[in-house]
Amino acid sequence: LDKNDMIMAQYREQAALRYRGYTLEQFMNQMFSNELDPAKGRQMPIHYGSKALNYMTISSPLATQIPQATGYAYGQKIKHVDKDTNTLSSQIDNITMCYFGEGAASEGDFHAGLNMAAVLKAPVIFFARNNGYAISTPAEEQFAGDGIASRGVGYGIKTIRVDGTDALAVYAATKKAREICTMTGEPILVESIAYRVGAHSTSDDPSGYRTREEEEKWQANDPILRMKNWMLAQKWWDEEQEKSLFEELREKILAAVKVSEKINKPHIDTLITDVYDVPSTQLKAQLEQVKAHVNKYPEAYPFTAGKF
Repeated sequence: LDKNDMIMAQYREQAALRYRGYTLEQFMNQMFSNELDPAKGRQMPIHYGSKALNYMTISSPLATQIPQATGYAYGQKIKHVDKDTNTLSSQIDNITMCYFGEGAASEGDFHAGLNMAAVLKAPVIFFARNNGYAISTPAEEQFAGDGIASRGVGYGIKTIRVDGTDALAVYAATKKAREICTMTGEPILVESIAYRVGAHSTSDDPSGYRTREEEEKWQANDPILRMKNWMLAQKWWDEEQEKSLFEELREKILAAVKVSEKINKPHIDTLITDVYDVPSTQLKAQLEQVKAHVNKYPEAYPFTAGKF
Protein backbone atom coordinates (compact mmCIF):
# COMPACT_ATOMS: atom_id res chain seq x y z
CA LEU A 1 0.00 0.00 0.00
CA ASP A 2 0.91 3.65 -0.33
CA LYS A 3 1.27 5.48 2.99
CA ASN A 4 -1.64 7.73 2.00
CA ASP A 5 -4.01 4.82 1.34
CA MET A 6 -6.67 4.69 4.04
CA ILE A 7 -6.71 1.60 6.24
CA MET A 8 -9.96 0.58 7.91
CA ALA A 9 -9.09 -2.24 10.24
CA GLN A 10 -10.82 -4.62 12.59
CA TYR A 11 -8.92 -6.03 15.60
CA ARG A 12 -5.89 -7.85 14.13
CA GLU A 13 -4.11 -5.25 12.03
CA GLN A 14 -1.70 -3.78 14.58
CA ALA A 15 1.21 -4.74 12.31
CA ALA A 16 -0.06 -2.43 9.56
CA LEU A 17 -0.22 0.48 12.00
CA ARG A 18 3.19 -0.36 13.46
CA TYR A 19 4.68 -0.52 9.96
CA ARG A 20 3.41 3.00 9.27
CA GLY A 21 5.20 4.38 12.32
CA TYR A 22 2.89 4.04 15.34
CA THR A 23 5.23 3.73 18.31
CA LEU A 24 5.19 1.21 21.14
CA GLU A 25 4.51 4.12 23.51
CA GLN A 26 1.44 5.13 21.49
CA PHE A 27 0.13 1.56 21.53
CA MET A 28 0.53 1.35 25.29
CA ASN A 29 -0.97 4.78 25.97
CA GLN A 30 -4.09 3.73 24.08
CA MET A 31 -4.36 0.40 25.89
CA PHE A 32 -3.93 2.03 29.31
CA SER A 33 -6.34 4.86 28.40
CA ASN A 34 -4.06 7.47 29.93
CA GLU A 35 -3.94 11.21 29.25
CA LEU A 36 -1.67 10.68 26.24
CA ASP A 37 -4.21 8.38 24.60
CA PRO A 38 -5.49 10.22 21.48
CA ALA A 39 -8.98 8.84 22.19
CA LYS A 40 -8.82 10.24 25.75
CA GLY A 41 -9.81 6.93 27.29
CA ARG A 42 -13.07 6.63 25.36
CA GLN A 43 -12.17 3.53 23.40
CA MET A 44 -11.70 -0.10 24.36
CA PRO A 45 -8.10 -1.37 24.40
CA ILE A 46 -6.61 -2.15 20.94
CA HIS A 47 -9.12 0.18 19.26
CA TYR A 48 -6.35 2.26 17.73
CA GLY A 49 -6.60 5.10 15.28
CA SER A 50 -4.27 7.65 13.74
CA LYS A 51 -5.27 10.47 11.42
CA ALA A 52 -1.60 11.21 10.73
CA LEU A 53 -1.02 7.63 9.54
CA ASN A 54 -4.31 7.26 7.62
CA TYR A 55 -5.56 4.52 9.92
CA MET A 56 -9.24 4.89 10.78
CA THR A 57 -10.12 4.39 14.44
CA ILE A 58 -11.32 0.84 15.08
CA SER A 59 -14.94 0.34 16.13
CA SER A 60 -16.21 -2.34 18.51
CA PRO A 61 -19.31 -3.34 16.50
CA LEU A 62 -18.47 -5.95 13.91
CA ALA A 63 -18.32 -4.96 10.21
CA THR A 64 -19.19 -1.26 10.58
CA GLN A 65 -16.01 -0.40 8.68
CA ILE A 66 -17.12 -2.19 5.51
CA PRO A 67 -19.77 0.26 4.23
CA GLN A 68 -17.67 3.11 5.64
CA ALA A 69 -14.76 1.93 3.49
CA THR A 70 -16.96 2.01 0.40
CA GLY A 71 -17.99 5.58 1.12
CA TYR A 72 -14.45 6.73 1.82
CA ALA A 73 -13.12 5.05 -1.32
CA TYR A 74 -15.86 6.60 -3.43
CA GLY A 75 -14.77 9.98 -2.09
CA GLN A 76 -11.18 9.19 -3.12
CA LYS A 77 -12.41 8.43 -6.63
CA ILE A 78 -14.66 11.44 -7.24
CA LYS A 79 -11.81 13.92 -7.70
CA HIS A 80 -10.52 11.79 -10.59
CA VAL A 81 -13.84 11.60 -12.47
CA ASP A 82 -14.58 13.85 -15.45
CA LYS A 83 -17.96 15.47 -14.72
CA ASP A 84 -18.96 15.63 -18.38
CA THR A 85 -18.18 12.04 -19.35
CA ASN A 86 -18.49 10.45 -15.89
CA THR A 87 -15.28 8.51 -16.54
CA LEU A 88 -11.88 8.49 -14.89
CA SER A 89 -9.83 11.46 -16.06
CA SER A 90 -6.65 10.15 -14.44
CA GLN A 91 -5.34 7.20 -12.47
CA ILE A 92 -6.53 7.17 -8.87
CA ASP A 93 -3.84 8.22 -6.39
CA ASN A 94 -5.02 6.38 -3.31
CA ILE A 95 -7.41 3.64 -2.34
CA THR A 96 -8.98 2.25 0.83
CA MET A 97 -7.98 -1.06 2.40
CA CYS A 98 -10.72 -2.65 4.52
CA TYR A 99 -9.87 -5.62 6.76
CA PHE A 100 -12.41 -7.95 8.37
CA GLY A 101 -12.86 -11.59 9.35
CA GLU A 102 -15.15 -14.22 7.88
CA GLY A 103 -17.43 -13.73 10.89
CA ALA A 104 -17.91 -10.07 9.95
CA ALA A 105 -18.79 -11.27 6.45
CA SER A 106 -21.92 -12.79 8.02
CA GLU A 107 -23.14 -9.32 9.02
CA GLY A 108 -25.53 -7.24 6.94
CA ASP A 109 -22.97 -4.43 6.66
CA PHE A 110 -20.80 -6.74 4.55
CA HIS A 111 -23.48 -7.18 1.91
CA ALA A 112 -24.48 -3.52 1.93
CA GLY A 113 -20.86 -2.41 1.66
CA LEU A 114 -19.93 -4.77 -1.18
CA ASN A 115 -23.07 -4.04 -3.16
CA MET A 116 -22.51 -0.27 -2.88
CA ALA A 117 -18.87 -0.66 -3.90
CA ALA A 118 -19.81 -2.79 -6.90
CA VAL A 119 -22.51 -0.39 -8.11
CA LEU A 120 -20.56 2.81 -7.44
CA LYS A 121 -17.28 1.22 -8.55
CA ALA A 122 -15.39 2.43 -5.50
CA PRO A 123 -11.60 1.77 -5.32
CA VAL A 124 -11.58 -0.32 -2.16
CA ILE A 125 -9.81 -3.58 -1.34
CA PHE A 126 -12.00 -5.75 0.87
CA PHE A 127 -9.54 -8.02 2.64
CA ALA A 128 -11.34 -10.94 4.30
CA ARG A 129 -9.34 -12.98 6.79
CA ASN A 130 -11.01 -16.40 6.71
CA ASN A 131 -9.45 -18.19 9.67
CA GLY A 132 -12.14 -20.84 10.04
CA TYR A 133 -13.84 -19.59 13.19
CA ALA A 134 -15.90 -16.57 14.23
CA ILE A 135 -14.91 -16.88 17.91
CA SER A 136 -16.34 -20.38 18.50
CA THR A 137 -18.55 -20.71 15.41
CA PRO A 138 -16.92 -22.77 12.62
CA ALA A 139 -17.21 -21.58 9.03
CA GLU A 140 -19.51 -24.43 8.04
CA GLU A 141 -22.07 -23.17 10.55
CA GLN A 142 -21.83 -19.61 9.21
CA PHE A 143 -22.44 -20.16 5.51
CA ALA A 144 -23.17 -22.93 3.03
CA GLY A 145 -21.34 -21.38 0.06
CA ASP A 146 -17.70 -21.65 -0.93
CA GLY A 147 -16.15 -19.25 1.57
CA ILE A 148 -16.19 -15.50 1.01
CA ALA A 149 -14.70 -15.34 -2.48
CA SER A 150 -17.85 -16.63 -4.18
CA ARG A 151 -19.79 -13.67 -2.78
CA GLY A 152 -17.47 -11.21 -4.48
CA VAL A 153 -18.11 -12.92 -7.81
CA GLY A 154 -21.84 -12.78 -7.08
CA TYR A 155 -21.69 -9.04 -6.58
CA GLY A 156 -19.71 -8.55 -9.78
CA ILE A 157 -16.47 -7.73 -7.96
CA LYS A 158 -13.08 -8.97 -9.15
CA THR A 159 -11.96 -11.51 -6.55
CA ILE A 160 -8.71 -13.12 -5.45
CA ARG A 161 -8.40 -16.07 -3.07
CA VAL A 162 -4.94 -16.46 -1.57
CA ASP A 163 -3.09 -18.77 0.82
CA GLY A 164 -3.01 -16.60 3.93
CA THR A 165 -0.14 -18.59 5.43
CA ASP A 166 2.14 -17.49 2.57
CA ALA A 167 3.26 -13.94 3.31
CA LEU A 168 4.74 -13.45 -0.15
CA ALA A 169 1.55 -14.66 -1.84
CA VAL A 170 -0.53 -12.27 0.25
CA TYR A 171 1.84 -9.44 -0.64
CA ALA A 172 1.59 -10.25 -4.35
CA ALA A 173 -2.21 -10.52 -4.20
CA THR A 174 -2.55 -7.21 -2.35
CA LYS A 175 -0.16 -5.46 -4.72
CA LYS A 176 -2.14 -6.70 -7.72
CA ALA A 177 -5.43 -5.72 -6.10
CA ARG A 178 -4.21 -2.18 -5.50
CA GLU A 179 -2.97 -1.93 -9.08
CA ILE A 180 -6.43 -2.86 -10.38
CA CYS A 181 -8.11 -0.41 -7.98
CA THR A 182 -5.97 2.55 -9.06
CA MET A 183 -6.21 1.77 -12.78
CA THR A 184 -9.94 1.01 -12.97
CA GLY A 185 -11.38 2.68 -9.89
CA GLU A 186 -13.19 -0.54 -9.07
CA PRO A 187 -13.35 -2.68 -5.89
CA ILE A 188 -11.49 -5.93 -5.28
CA LEU A 189 -12.23 -8.70 -2.80
CA VAL A 190 -9.28 -10.68 -1.42
CA GLU A 191 -10.01 -13.77 0.66
CA SER A 192 -7.06 -14.94 2.72
CA ILE A 193 -7.30 -18.53 3.99
CA ALA A 194 -5.31 -19.07 7.19
CA TYR A 195 -6.49 -21.25 10.06
CA ARG A 196 -6.54 -19.61 13.52
CA VAL A 197 -4.39 -21.93 15.60
CA GLY A 198 -4.51 -19.80 18.74
CA ALA A 199 -7.46 -18.72 20.87
CA HIS A 200 -9.78 -15.97 19.67
CA SER A 201 -8.84 -13.85 22.68
CA THR A 202 -7.34 -14.16 26.14
CA SER A 203 -10.78 -15.08 27.49
CA ASP A 204 -11.38 -17.80 24.91
CA ASP A 205 -10.81 -21.54 25.46
CA PRO A 206 -10.74 -23.25 22.04
CA SER A 207 -10.85 -26.71 23.59
CA GLY A 208 -14.55 -26.15 24.12
CA TYR A 209 -15.33 -26.15 20.41
CA ARG A 210 -12.48 -27.97 18.62
CA THR A 211 -9.98 -30.73 19.19
CA ARG A 212 -6.25 -30.56 19.86
CA GLU A 213 -5.74 -32.85 16.84
CA GLU A 214 -7.39 -30.28 14.59
CA GLU A 215 -5.11 -27.53 15.87
CA GLU A 216 -1.97 -29.65 15.51
CA LYS A 217 -2.83 -30.44 11.90
CA TRP A 218 -2.58 -26.74 11.05
CA GLN A 219 0.35 -25.72 13.24
CA ALA A 220 2.92 -26.63 10.60
CA ASN A 221 1.35 -23.96 8.36
CA ASP A 222 1.94 -21.15 10.85
CA PRO A 223 2.56 -18.15 8.54
CA ILE A 224 5.30 -16.62 10.70
CA LEU A 225 7.15 -19.92 11.02
CA ARG A 226 6.73 -20.54 7.30
CA MET A 227 8.22 -17.14 6.44
CA LYS A 228 11.03 -17.65 8.92
CA ASN A 229 11.95 -21.04 7.45
CA TRP A 230 11.98 -19.59 3.94
CA MET A 231 14.27 -16.76 5.06
CA LEU A 232 16.56 -19.27 6.77
CA ALA A 233 16.72 -21.26 3.53
CA GLN A 234 17.70 -18.06 1.66
CA LYS A 235 20.36 -17.42 4.32
CA TRP A 236 18.80 -14.01 4.99
CA TRP A 237 18.13 -14.86 8.64
CA ASP A 238 19.47 -17.07 11.39
CA GLU A 239 18.41 -18.33 14.81
CA GLU A 240 20.73 -15.96 16.65
CA GLN A 241 19.12 -12.95 14.94
CA GLU A 242 15.72 -14.39 15.80
CA LYS A 243 16.56 -14.74 19.48
CA SER A 244 18.18 -11.32 19.64
CA LEU A 245 15.24 -9.60 17.95
CA PHE A 246 12.63 -11.18 20.21
CA GLU A 247 14.58 -10.29 23.34
CA GLU A 248 15.07 -6.72 22.15
CA LEU A 249 11.36 -6.30 21.38
CA ARG A 250 10.32 -7.90 24.66
CA GLU A 251 12.46 -5.46 26.62
CA LYS A 252 11.11 -2.48 24.67
CA ILE A 253 7.50 -3.56 25.17
CA LEU A 254 7.93 -4.09 28.91
CA ALA A 255 9.65 -0.71 29.20
CA ALA A 256 6.77 0.99 27.36
CA VAL A 257 4.28 -0.73 29.69
CA LYS A 258 6.09 0.53 32.80
CA VAL A 259 5.99 4.11 31.53
CA SER A 260 2.40 4.15 30.24
CA GLU A 261 0.81 2.55 33.29
CA LYS A 262 2.13 5.39 35.47
CA ILE A 263 0.81 8.23 33.33
CA ASN A 264 -2.30 9.94 34.70
CA LYS A 265 -5.75 9.18 33.37
CA PRO A 266 -7.40 11.84 31.15
CA HIS A 267 -8.75 14.79 33.12
CA ILE A 268 -12.45 14.52 33.80
CA ASP A 269 -13.11 17.74 31.85
CA THR A 270 -12.32 15.86 28.63
CA LEU A 271 -15.63 14.01 29.06
CA ILE A 272 -17.42 16.91 27.39
CA THR A 273 -14.81 18.04 24.88
CA ASP A 274 -15.04 17.00 21.22
CA VAL A 275 -18.84 16.87 21.41
CA TYR A 276 -19.40 20.48 20.32
CA ASP A 277 -16.92 23.17 19.30
CA VAL A 278 -17.80 24.89 22.59
CA PRO A 279 -19.35 22.76 25.37
CA SER A 280 -23.01 23.61 25.92
CA THR A 281 -24.45 24.94 29.17
CA GLN A 282 -26.22 21.63 29.70
CA LEU A 283 -22.99 19.61 29.30
CA LYS A 284 -21.15 21.91 31.69
CA ALA A 285 -23.86 21.45 34.30
CA GLN A 286 -23.78 17.68 33.89
CA LEU A 287 -20.00 17.68 34.27
CA GLU A 288 -20.27 19.56 37.57
CA GLN A 289 -22.74 16.94 38.80
CA VAL A 290 -20.28 14.17 37.89
CA LYS A 291 -17.42 15.94 39.68
CA ALA A 292 -19.53 16.34 42.81
CA HIS A 293 -20.41 12.65 42.74
CA VAL A 294 -16.77 11.59 42.26
CA ASN A 295 -15.61 13.73 45.19
CA LYS A 296 -18.41 12.38 47.37
CA TYR A 297 -17.31 8.78 46.78
CA PRO A 298 -13.49 9.00 46.35
CA GLU A 299 -12.92 5.30 47.12
CA ALA A 300 -14.79 4.38 43.94
CA TYR A 301 -12.70 6.69 41.74
CA PRO A 302 -9.07 6.40 42.85
CA PHE A 303 -7.70 7.87 39.61
CA THR A 304 -9.65 11.10 39.66
CA ALA A 305 -11.08 11.81 43.12
CA GLY A 306 -9.80 14.89 44.91
CA LYS A 307 -8.47 16.58 41.77
CA PHE A 308 -11.24 19.12 41.30
